[in-house]
Amino acid sequence: MAGNTFGKFFTVSTFGESHGIALGGVVDGCPPGLALCEEDLQVDLDRRKPGTSRYTTARREDDEVQILSGVFEGKTTGTSIGLLIKNKDQRSQDYSNIANRFRPGHADYTYQQKYGMRDYRGGGRSSARETAIRVAAGGIAKKFLKQVYGIEIHGFLSQLGPIGIDSVDYDVINTNPFFCPDESKLDALDEYMRDLKKSGDSIGAKVSVVATNMPVGLGEPVFDRLDADIAGAMMGINAVKGVEVGDGFDVITQKGSEHRDTLTPEGFTSNHSGGVLGGISTGQDLVVHMALKPTSSISVPGKTIDTDGNAIDIVTKGRHDPCVGIRAVPIAEAMLALVLMDHCLRHRAQNADVLSQTPVIPGNAAK
Repeated sequence: MAGNTFGKFFTVSTFGESHGIALGGVVDGCPPGLALCEEDLQVDLDRRKPGTSRYTTARREDDEVQILSGVFEGKTTGTSIGLLIKNKDQRSQDYSNIANRFRPGHADYTYQQKYGMRDYRGGGRSSARETAIRVAAGGIAKKFLKQVYGIEIHGFLSQLGPIGIDSVDYDVINTNPFFCPDESKLDALDEYMRDLKKSGDSIGAKVSVVATNMPVGLGEPVFDRLDADIAGAMMGINAVKGVEVGDGFDVITQKGSEHRDTLTPEGFTSNHSGGVLGGISTGQDLVVHMALKPTSSISVPGKTIDTDGNAIDIVTKGRHDPCVGIRAVPIAEAMLALVLMDHCLRHRAQNADVLSQTPVIPGNAAK
C-alpha cells in the first residue's frame, strides 16, 4: 500500500491497523538537540484517546507512546525517531457481522474494490485509530515550532451540528470534553449529544485550528503553496469533507474592497486571507477550518449490499464516536504542526540567508 508517508524535509511514515497488535511510525528529518521525552507526546495523545468522556467511543485505550529510537540522553540525535503505541482493547467480534457486507458511508466498499480484500475489524487501516501516531509525531513538531520559532497551535470545536460558537477563549478549550472555546455553549452541547446518543445516530462538526506567532515567508508560490499543503493535510484526516483557509467560502459574497487585508506601517488591519497570500505566510495568525461528516457507523438500520452484490439490511455494532469532530481537534493541531514544521525546514534550507529591505509589519495593527 502506497501513501503512508507525509512530508518532504520532516517526514512521518505510519503503520498498523485499528485491531492489530500495535500502531507505529517513523519520524525523520527532526533536527538534533531538541529535548524530547515520551511525556512531551503523551499530552496530546491523552486528549485524542478514546474512552475519555460519555460523548466519545467507549473503547478504552491508554495510547501510551514509546520512543524506540532517535533520542539519546533526553535529546533528539537527528536520526529516525521510532514511535510505537500498542492496541489493548480490541473487540474484533463486534465486527463479525459486517465481514460480508459493506457499511454505507464507510471505506469498506472502496477498499474491497481497490485491493480485492479488506480488514473489516474496525476498518483496519482506514480507521481513525491510525491518527494516534500522527498526534504523537505532531507533538514533536509542536515542541520544535514553539521552542525555535515561537509558533503556538490552538485547535477547537467551532460548531457541532446546529450549535456554533460565539466567542473563542483558548483557556477554555481544554477544560471541557468538547474542546469548545465558548463556555456559554457547553450546556447546549451536552443536551444535544445526550439526545443524539439515545437515537443511535451521529452528527457532523466544524473544527478550527489557529497558529499564532507565525513568521513571514513559509510556503512556495506555485505547487508547494502553504495553504495547498495545509488543505491536503487536513483532507487526509478521516471524515474531513471540506477545508477553508481564512474566510473560506464566505469570500463568494465579499467584494474585493472588503476582502483585501490592508497593510499599514502598524500592521495588517484584517485577516480575511487567513494568514496566507500567494501561497506564502504573511506573519498573521494562520486560520484553518474543516468540516467533518457524521460518523458512518451508527445503530440506525440502513440498506447496503453484501460481498456478492446482493441487497441487504445493516446495523453497525461496536463502539463508535457519535461525533468524530470532537476527537479530531488534537489531530487537526498535529497535522497543521507537521505542515509548518516541514515548511520551516524547507525555508531554512533555501532562504535562511535572505535579507529583505522591507521591514516586517505586525500581523495585527493595534486597535
